Amino acid sequence: MSVSDQYIEFVTSELEPVGTIVWKRMFGGVGLYLDGLFFAIIENDTLRFKVDGSNRTDYTLAGMEPFKPYKNKEHTMQFYEVPIEVLEEADRLAVWAKKAYAVAQRAKKKSKK
Repeated sequence: MSVSDQYIEFVTSELEPVGTIVWKRMFGGVGLYLDGLFFAIIENDTLRFKVDGSNRTDYTLAGMEPFKPYKNKEHTMQFYEVPIEVLEEADRLAVWAKKAYAVAQRAKKKSKK
């Protein structure tokens, strides 16, 4: 899993309307954080947002599947690829990013309980 500096720059630039995005390299990919919450991941120059029952349908209707970090294992993560048509439309991307951030907020609240 590699991530190019150009793709990181592109994605963080596209996400500027959402807020200040901080990114960190991890496990061959890049984690994206907004207000300290991990809400997105980039791997192989592919942006994936955090998903739960509140926004999963957006992705499945677009034909997206959960992130499978290991090709030879069935394990999936609750991150789905952002469809290219969403990535290319700033307004839609902001809406989807805000939904992913809300998922991260709910996950944080659950972990505190």
